[in-house]
Amino acid sequence: MTSHRHNQQAEPNPRDGYLDAARDCILDVGWRRTTLTEVARRAGVSRMTIYRAWSDMPALLGDLMTREWGTLVTGQVDLTGAPTPEGLADAMSATVDALRQNELFTRIVELDPELILPYLLARRGRSQELILGILAAAITEGQRQGTMRAGAPIAIARSLVLAAHGFVLSAHTMLDDEVDAAALDAELRTLIVRSLTP
Repeated sequence: MTSHRHNQQAEPNPRDGYLDAARDCILDVGWRRTTLTEVARRAGVSRMTIYRAWSDMPALLGDLMTREWGTLVTGQVDLTGAPTPEGLADAMSATVDALRQNELFTRIVELDPELILPYLLARRGRSQELILGILAAAITEGQRQGTMRAGAPIAIARSLVLAAHGFVLSAHTMLDDEVDAAALDAELRTLIVRSLTP
């Protein structure tokens, strides 16, 4: 008998539907006005179904942000082949741009910026750890192949992420008639390339 195990698609995770409902709520009314009850209503399930998955809104938001930013990062980063400073700069610049244009991210920054502060001032989040892991692995491989400068890969990766934070969250404060977004983005790319070049 032939096995059909590999021919069947994986069952969709119902939690994704709940996270989609939470995302829609936050886009519509913001974080402060989103409740687990409203998420359940939009998802078409009971409140207890949502409460069994998440004890409170911060726990749900953490999973939502991890899914959103993780998907965004992995969709932007293509480091196939030998890692180079230019390739890493392209990937980081694309990620920064994608974050600035992400509707959930911009909605949170506009309405509830305090949700971002813990990840800037107190601790790293799961999405930041994902980014750091990707960067450190690429830097390590680049060093092995001689395409990137020597140094502690984890420290270099963390420094690059710290620099990128400003370009994601504060770039708009540096724009005026003398400097536009394209000029700043070009400087970010230059900063990354020169930081990594042997």
